[in-house]
Amino acid sequence: MAQTAQAAKTTSTNGKAAAKPATSAFPKETYMHWYEEMLLLRRFEEKAGQLYGQQKIRGFCHLYIGQEAVVSGMMSAIEKGDKVITAYRDHAHAIACGITPNAVMAELFGKIDGCTKGKGGSMHMFSKEHNFYGGHGIVGAQIPMGAGIGFAEKYKGTKNICITFMGDGAVRQGALHETFTMAMLWKIPVVFICENNRYGMGTAVERTTNVPDLYKIASAYEMPAAQVNGMECEEVHKAIKEAADRARNEQIPTFLEIKTYRYKGHSMSDPGKYRTREEVDEYKAKDPIEHVEKTIIDSKYATKEELDAIDEKVKKIVEESVAFAENSPYPDASELYKDNYLQQDYPFLMD
Repeated sequence: MAQTAQAAKTTSTNGKAAAKPATSAFPKETYMHWYEEMLLLRRFEEKAGQLYGQQKIRGFCHLYIGQEAVVSGMMSAIEKGDKVITAYRDHAHAIACGITPNAVMAELFGKIDGCTKGKGGSMHMFSKEHNFYGGHGIVGAQIPMGAGIGFAEKYKGTKNICITFMGDGAVRQGALHETFTMAMLWKIPVVFICENNRYGMGTAVERTTNVPDLYKIASAYEMPAAQVNGMECEEVHKAIKEAADRARNEQIPTFLEIKTYRYKGHSMSDPGKYRTREEVDEYKAKDPIEHVEKTIIDSKYATKEELDAIDEKVKKIVEESVAFAENSPYPDASELYKDNYLQQDYPFLMD
């Protein structure tokens, strides 16, 4: 069995460690994929922020800028058929799982061509076709649901697993502890991932617990756990690959605390005054995209001009998604009761 929580601590990102030199630990194709995917996620979120300021996107909007290495490292580590579920900071997860930027942007606009037909908006992306199960607005609600998805895969006899994301704030929910108990007792093939970006809304982790190393929580359940540097795709990939293999082959869940950082506020309405500019700049100096770019250049996998061309390609994709969303119609009122119940003649709906 892999290391337990007491012994499994790996590289942490606490804002104080010196940046490591870029090294080529993976093939060229992997680095190039990470670079283009993370750049697409970054440019998409930057555009979403602009459109929110123009009031073309309404409601809540939680951006993923700075955390891209987590979802990119995850996607390169799992297999086709594996399921993913997350909380409401979900645009990047949706796109990484294969939902088109067009469908995600249209959903942000509340349009019928969005991935949930304009009914979910920013916090409730969903696509069964792409094995992406949300996008959940209730803090921690996805934790037991992720275990349920994993249990369903085990019950059906597949080799698929469920990657269940949460924020550091959700770790305080009782549902997590109930789920951890059942996941270990029933040997559910699930990987629990806490994206610890240091702040639950505006409250620092160390203000909410005397155990700020959140991965240690798993020790109470004898669940394998580790703390991972979430600013580097390599570290994320390796940790998730090990945990995924354990879940797939041994039916043993894992809890990963992936330490990352969001450059923007908790949501678009958050000015982020609870942290200093120096702190933000310290993490920006470890930017995951710049880390991969440096590795690509140092390894001579591509020239700066070739990477600039990828940036232009990505910007075009994002602009096309905006045009798609602009031209998509709003849902008709007849859509209100659709997709809520599998039973088409459900008797308890009022006309």
